[in-house]
Amino acid sequence: MPPSPLPMTHNPKARIDSQEKDRLYQKGLEAFNSSHFYEAHEHWEEVWLKTPNPEKMFLQGLIQVTAAFHHWQRNNPLGTARLLQGALRRLEAYPASFGSISVALLCNDIREWLEALEMGAAPPQAGSARIRAGS
Repeated sequence: MPPSPLPMTHNPKARIDSQEKDRLYQKGLEAFNSSHFYEAHEHWEEVWLKTPNPEKMFLQGLIQVTAAFHHWQRNNPLGTARLLQGALRRLEAYPASFGSISVALLCNDIREWLEALEMGAAPPQAGSARIRAGS
């Protein structure tokens, strides 16, 4: 069995077993990459609530990305930009690959979105910021 993408740490507040954590994390990835952003948010928030740092802040960045694209689907470009800015600040603090994803690619996609929003141009499609496996 592959190692957990977000390893459990010893913290009495973290009351989620590694299999459930992995399951919810993967369901979040699948939902995100299928443009079901609200669903991805829900899966990752369930993990986030029971996870200590540094994974907690990483998950918060992912959750902000999902919320941003949910706002985009609801025609709220300002909310989209604000959430992407917050996500980028959090995610940039992590290595190029973390939690089994390519953080570097995701951050580049977020920057493309922010640049387009800032210029008033049409950003890439919401599903274009796919979360891809990291090395």
